[in-house]
Amino acid sequence: MHHALKAIAIKKAKPLDKPYKMADGGGLYLLVKSVGKYWRYDYRIMGKRKTLALGVYPLVTLEDARQMHLDAKRDLQLHNIDPADTQSKKARKLANELATTSTVQAVCEEWLSMQTKWADSHKVKVDLRLRNDVYPQLGNHDVSRVTAPEVLQCLRLVESRGAIDSAHRIKHTLGQVFRYAIATGRAENDPTAALRGALTKINKRSYPHITDPARLGEVLRAIDGYSGSFEVRQALRLLPLVFTRPGELRMAEWDEFDIERGVWTIPADRMKRKQNGNHIVPLSKQALTIVKELQEVTGNMEGRKLLFPGARSLTRPISDNSLNAGLRRLDVLQDEHVAHGFRHTASTLLNEQRGFDPDLIEVQLHHADRSMRGKYNKAAYFDERRKMMQAWADYLDHLKIGGDVLQFYAAS
Repeated sequence: MHHALKAIAIKKAKPLDKPYKMADGGGLYLLVKSVGKYWRYDYRIMGKRKTLALGVYPLVTLEDARQMHLDAKRDLQLHNIDPADTQSKKARKLANELATTSTVQAVCEEWLSMQTKWADSHKVKVDLRLRNDVYPQLGNHDVSRVTAPEVLQCLRLVESRGAIDSAHRIKHTLGQVFRYAIATGRAENDPTAALRGALTKINKRSYPHITDPARLGEVLRAIDGYSGSFEVRQALRLLPLVFTRPGELRMAEWDEFDIERGVWTIPADRMKRKQNGNHIVPLSKQALTIVKELQEVTGNMEGRKLLFPGARSLTRPISDNSLNAGLRRLDVLQDEHVAHGFRHTASTLLNEQRGFDPDLIEVQLHHADRSMRGKYNKAAYFDERRKMMQAWADYLDHLKIGGDVLQFYAAS
């Protein structure tokens, strides 16, 4: 029998305003609808016209559909058996086989494997979010029975650690997964559609920032090779390591640093949240190295209080614009990342992947209230913050050499 359909044409077929058929011959056709593509076989028995459902594409391939069509025609023409009667047994068998491939985790992994145009780094990031935040809660659930409240409960756990942006990204990913499940005949609805407005709103004033670990490594390598002003280069190297706002770093003075103890104490009156008091920054080994390099140039001359004096005056620091201009010279676009974005980068990646206490991260960002800061300034918690800052610095070094993200987290 001559077959009209080609696999590539089926793959590229797009839904139109109304459902339409793509005939293969002998009554076999693909019905293309807005919610998916379905194999059908039209036949007659006892003078009645009937339609047999053969499955959903791509779960049932063109080759599979043709074999099922051939089996059904044989039952009909050789034995005068209604294909629908024999198909009911086959359908039950197929349902049992699909049961193991219809969990949320199985569908997620199948959907993720089909994203062949994604960069590997992006695929790793999405996979990590699913493994860390979705599979523990929903992984073993049948994808067809997951409810909106169950998805919301999963996302609330992500929000509870301060990862608001991640919660929205996970919701978007799950929406794509559920729509894929509908298209492959394993679900009938997308529970994320009912969650519109249910999540905490993302701060629209959030500065552009990089959260792709591989891209972050590229930017850090570029900063290390920056050929402009020494002060700008050192500021750009130090900023990702200390979690402070650019202005707080630019105006840093030498008498705020205890290099022997590895501590930088920023006065409260220079902090955005003055009510939280002085801000203590534990300095990693990498941060101390940069500070000591600065000290040899800007710290040993009389009349120099600033770590980063500007070119025109020893009493005025480099400008905020000079840091962003430095990033532009390194081909880091303004809508991709700005100097202030290093705070958001650290917060996002630490909350998502590192497993540190979210309150410690908030204290280090100087977001926490005074009562919490009092608790976390105690010696034991200060040691925990120092460990976190050192781990973060080590992680950035790891990214700069192009290290494997998954292996590094496993080793940590």
